[in-house]
Amino acid sequence: MNASDLVELARALVAGDRGLLAMDESNPTCNKRFAKLQIPQTEEARRAYREWIVATPGLADCISGVILYDETFRQHTRDGTPFVKAVTRAGLVPGIKVDTGAKPLAGHPGERITEGLDGLRERLVEYSRMGARFAKWRAVIVLGDGLPSRGCIAANALALARYAALCQEAGMVPIVEPEVLMDGAHTLGRCSEVTEEVLRTVFGQLYAQGVTFESMIVKPNMVLPGLGCSKQETVDEVADATVTCLLRAVPAAVPAIAFLSGGQPAELASARLNAMNVRFKGRLPWALAFSFARAIQQPALEIWHGEDGQVGAAQRALYHRARCNRAARRGEYGAAMEKVTAARVRAVEEPISKAP
Repeated sequence: MNASDLVELARALVAGDRGLLAMDESNPTCNKRFAKLQIPQTEEARRAYREWIVATPGLADCISGVILYDETFRQHTRDGTPFVKAVTRAGLVPGIKVDTGAKPLAGHPGERITEGLDGLRERLVEYSRMGARFAKWRAVIVLGDGLPSRGCIAANALALARYAALCQEAGMVPIVEPEVLMDGAHTLGRCSEVTEEVLRTVFGQLYAQGVTFESMIVKPNMVLPGLGCSKQETVDEVADATVTCLLRAVPAAVPAIAFLSGGQPAELASARLNAMNVRFKGRLPWALAFSFARAIQQPALEIWHGEDGQVGAAQRALYHRARCNRAARRGEYGAAMEKVTAARVRAVEEPISKAP
């Protein structure tokens, strides 16, 4: 792709009030989720799981692209179709996770650095030839006593920037994911302070490495109090804190912010995204979208439970969550939608309707 094509693709990934579906859990992470539900932790089970996700009727009405893991990217569906081809046939844009995971950061106890830059140029060329149109790299920032250190933030920001530059060189849109984790007892204010510092540092490195902001998407955390914090702010307070932080740190040239869910309950993640789009409608330089994983998949996974007979019900649950998040992008999500749509999901005989 040339430069203008990349800009158009970045915009297309968030067009029509749609978002991204992150189904790129590593094999160990996917296996842990399967184990909790007593689903076999096998390559075939992982393939079957991701196949019925992609085959969900109407999914492309709410989801523009899917982020895949290397194993899935190289697999075939049950009928022998290459998985990437099945994705494109479903009207979805195929993307690929290219980092190799977070490892302990030398000299910084309790902190991690995401690896995978060695050989990345060659891997990106291969993925592009196989059909990938965009890629993702996740950095992990831990909050705690004296954490994060500036060294950890700087190291991860540089890695994200080098990855993004290589993506654009290969003709792929980079999804840049700096995640400040929810774990801990930190306050909303502390999360806001660190998230702003992280984003400022990341964009400074992106600029230094020659990354074009117009042809990338940033995938940050929402600004949230830690799970162990005694004070949990309201949906509106989270919305205000998150957007205020982003306005201070994310350049207007970036076409979209696609939030990660980070372990939030599915309905709460939708409500917070909705509040941002209601309270700041028409006042933002970039689109506020979603790139959720568990907040879309987990309810469906629990229904599927590894059983073929539950695929239809699981797909309806997946579509329900995708549709709720598309509504949240429009500022039209609410409890009433959960009740009405959930009733439809439970009606096995009723076909999935198109999203409005």
